[in-house]
Amino acid sequence: MNVLIAGANGKIGRRLIPHLAADNIHVTAMVRDAAQAQSLKELGAADVVVADLEGDCRDALKGQHAVIFTAGSGPHTGPDKTIDVDQNGAISLVDQAKEQGASRFIMVSSMRADDPDSGPEKMRHYFEAKGNADNHLRSSGLDYVIVRPGRLTEEPPLGHIRLEKKIKGFGEISREDVTKVLAEVTRMETRNQEFDVISGDTPIRDALQSL
Repeated sequence: MNVLIAGANGKIGRRLIPHLAADNIHVTAMVRDAAQAQSLKELGAADVVVADLEGDCRDALKGQHAVIFTAGSGPHTGPDKTIDVDQNGAISLVDQAKEQGASRFIMVSSMRADDPDSGPEKMRHYFEAKGNADNHLRSSGLDYVIVRPGRLTEEPPLGHIRLEKKIKGFGEISREDVTKVLAEVTRMETRNQEFDVISGDTPIRDALQSL
């Protein structure tokens, strides 16, 4: 299987590469800076391609069976950049992936993306951008998985999660556990599912099998 990771040099993308490589998945890491290539290859990426989500990514997408979107504008950027990357960049990548023949698209979204008004006002532009990208993916015709984690932390992984179509309230989860969820979703070839996920009591694989 050939899988492209968008945002491969990010905190989740870098963690995800060795998980997929260990499953003998051919990982292509998509980055904006060629200087990042060597470190990503050391993590297990078979190929590294330079492309910008705000531009033409078709060459990066050629021959890919699946795309995992882990990119993000980051917490310190303004609404305009969030729209450019988390919304428009994601939407464009969905369209280009379909055009280039990919069959699956796994989106790292966010809790509250399906209900932006339930979040803090300063974060609503982010939730709206994520929600718009999610809606576009749902209607794209691609097989999809939309993973909506709570607040991301750098805590050690627990290996246990709470996973539901919609979790009332809010919660948090380590980036490493989100990474393990993405790896398991890829391994299980989960399709046309979406869910909220936070730390919990159920082993990751068991939680995903309950979908």
